[in-house]
Amino acid sequence: MKRRDFLRASTAPLLAALPAAVFAQSPAASATSAWDAGQVRHLLPTANHSEFLIKASFASSLSAPPRLMVDGVAVEGRMTDTRGEFWQFRATGLAPGHTYQLSLKAPDGSPLCQPWELATFPAPASTPDHLRLLLFTCAGGHEAMKFLPPATRNRLLKRALSFKPHAAVANGDHVYWDLRSPLTAKGLGASDEAKALIGGTFERSSTVFGTDNEQLLKKAAGPQITPVYGTDFRSTPTFFIQDDHDYFDNDDAYDQIITFPPDFFMRQMARVTQSMYYPEFLPDATRPSGLPGAAVLGRADSVAESFGTLRYGRLAEMLLYSVRPTMTLAGPSAVFVEDTVENWLTQRMAQSDAAHVINAPSNPHGWTAGKWGEWYPDVLSNEGKLTIDVKKPYWQEGWLKQHDRLLLAMSVMKGKIPLSVSGDLHAIGLGSITRTGTIDLSNNPVVSVITGPIGTRPSGWPSGRRKIGAQPSLSLSMNEVIAPIEQHGFTIADFSNDKVILKFFKWDVNSQSVEAIDTLEPFHTAELKRPS
Repeated sequence: MKRRDFLRASTAPLLAALPAAVFAQSPAASATSAWDAGQVRHLLPTANHSEFLIKASFASSLSAPPRLMVDGVAVEGRMTDTRGEFWQFRATGLAPGHTYQLSLKAPDGSPLCQPWELATFPAPASTPDHLRLLLFTCAGGHEAMKFLPPATRNRLLKRALSFKPHAAVANGDHVYWDLRSPLTAKGLGASDEAKALIGGTFERSSTVFGTDNEQLLKKAAGPQITPVYGTDFRSTPTFFIQDDHDYFDNDDAYDQIITFPPDFFMRQMARVTQSMYYPEFLPDATRPSGLPGAAVLGRADSVAESFGTLRYGRLAEMLLYSVRPTMTLAGPSAVFVEDTVENWLTQRMAQSDAAHVINAPSNPHGWTAGKWGEWYPDVLSNEGKLTIDVKKPYWQEGWLKQHDRLLLAMSVMKGKIPLSVSGDLHAIGLGSITRTGTIDLSNNPVVSVITGPIGTRPSGWPSGRRKIGAQPSLSLSMNEVIAPIEQHGFTIADFSNDKVILKFFKWDVNSQSVEAIDTLEPFHTAELKRPS
């Protein structure tokens, strides 16, 4: 090892031991003083108890595969674009609950960045006593379209990381570049400004990889992801759930177009974005290998696109699922997640040996803003109020039936807190659902959390776009502890064997300075006890 690299590696533990406030002076200062990213533009890992999957991009193309060194063992990179700018690394056969020393080497053996550490999760049968998760949503958006500046989003996430979570869950809307929605596309991907920014127009009848579409996608999605995360999550396994905007459109239904289920081009765009920028879900022994997005040509794929598991020993099992790729328009029998997925969810809720089983859907439970692609029938009336007395155009009653089945499965879990954490609604919220339809959940109410948005632009709040803030659906009964707050923020969740502690953070872009982010503290703390 060269002297310069040795000094970098040997000072890393000292830097990590310093208080977070030392690095909270400014985004620029913390980015340059804490860790040397070298040639790496972004670095996003995920993990389970025996594997790592890491996505990375580099300042320039690499003509041969780089290597990830895992405690001195080489893992060859696999190119995930067609120009050698994006690579992934899959390390398997690792020991559970072990912290590994990682480094990235160029084809000639020179270091591409400073070494760092990453830990596997505890073994599924182990009994850890604590898990801390960072939860957030809606981190995407291009600054040129008035989304929160990436440096400010990064600062929010750095503050969240200062609490040292074991893992993070980014729930939906990592990209905003809507292409066809009559409501949103003209202000996003179909606008003249957007076409000028990326220098062209997507061709829907073409493939993505190896065509102009690939380079246009990089120009559209890159500024929404790379500077927001950078390399700050290198030691924090992160789980990315996709929602509607990640398919490059908004969930809308009009006479001229219904944007979902996603067509083939939308699926390509979501798949390629995920392939290059953020990790898919690693396998889990209790998750079927043939769920949608986890099988190719009838064979199980090695990773999953839309349905995943965060398993942390016997302490927690989080079920991660997107409602977009398999939603149907079949009226009374319509679903958001197909039957194989629903069966997996209900079986895990009934059979898991984890102390906590948490649902993490891309669509929130409990609240509505009256938009089309929700679980709920609520729609905005001519009087400016939500109602279920007026039929919501193109809404499918089967969606609510599936919602009710899932909430009942949560509520009847024995000795577990029925907890659902989600995003989508650009707000921070907490409530308990005691009834849905005719189903009484009051013996063990479903606790629903909206985790807090990171990148929302001024017109992106529900009260701006929908002319009404998120409210409990009229199809259920909910006790609101935090009525949805339209501010940027995040949630820290601490799991122990007998309880969950939720800490909610918010930052007001209109009244607080950017510097105030560095000292944010919880504005509300909730303690949830496991039922006997």
